[in-house]
Amino acid sequence: MATSDGTTIIGESILISGSLTGDEDLTVRGRVEGTLSLTRTLVVEPTGQVKAEVQVKNCIIAGVVVGNVTATESVEITKEGRMVGDIAAPRVIIVDGASFRGRIDMGEVDVGAERPRASVQVRPSARPLPARTVRPAAPARIEPKKAEEKMVPAAAPRPVVPPAPVAMGTVKRKVIVKTRK
Repeated sequence: MATSDGTTIIGESILISGSLTGDEDLTVRGRVEGTLSLTRTLVVEPTGQVKAEVQVKNCIIAGVVVGNVTATESVEITKEGRMVGDIAAPRVIIVDGASFRGRIDMGEVDVGAERPRASVQVRPSARPLPARTVRPAAPARIEPKKAEEKMVPAAAPRPVVPPAPVAMGTVKRKVIVKTRK
């Protein structure tokens, strides 16, 4: 089905298997399996399932995509979106609540340039994260038990270490930090 704005829609009850190419926007509400190559935008709606190698200009994922996506402009995975596969695009947006497993290749970044050519945006959730309490470390105590025993310092509490940096393309939904009391 084609709309008046030049978008083709694959309905919920439709399964397309094979190679699909085109020069217009495509909205998937049903299923597509195989290869998909467009010069415009692919939109996978919440009911849509794409199991294909995808090459497009832009890709917006609100449904399920299994396979690698290569985009010349951007890839966005919405809150409802789920993707398993690798992404190659200069701009990648993964919204909080999205599910993604794979690798992201955003091309080469020129360190000497004023503005990098690639960017990743992770949109924060509406809920703020709880504040962490950092307690200062207590000084070591030395308590001799007997004159002939060596003095042994008490175990100092572990300092709170911030979490390690997350690799680009990985989104953690929740971080729980526990400290010893």
